[in-house]
Amino acid sequence: MEIFQFIHSKWAYLVLLVLVLATINALIKFFGDKEFSNNDFRISLFALITMHIQLLLGLILFFTKDYFSTIEQVGGMGQVMKTPALRNVIIEHPLTMIIAVTLITIGYSKHKKKLTSKPKFKLLAIFYTLALILVLAKIPWSLWFPSN
Repeated sequence: MEIFQFIHSKWAYLVLLVLVLATINALIKFFGDKEFSNNDFRISLFALITMHIQLLLGLILFFTKDYFSTIEQVGGMGQVMKTPALRNVIIEHPLTMIIAVTLITIGYSKHKKKLTSKPKFKLLAIFYTLALILVLAKIPWSLWFPSN
């Protein structure tokens, strides 16, 4: 399962890059009153796809790492919640990322139903920005940029 950990860790860079690009694109085009183009559609779709792949990799990791045994070994969920590192890995990171993927999925789905550019960009800007904030809040920065 180390291969999934490796892919999940490296794929995260692409996910972050594409999500930032899609969010900035939606914000600039919304505030600039630009027309929605095929490239805008592709950028938002690619953000959706990369996030869903990352979610699948994360779920595979979550269930193969056997966190349920870890919870049992440390004395239950109460102890997990008292231990910041465990709480982050077992609860906060997965839950926050699931919420972020959900926001992107909702934003993407809703934008397709709009017929004009301004509402399309507005929905993408709102939902993708919220998702980006959540992702940035729960990226394990200490693993990305170790202090040593």
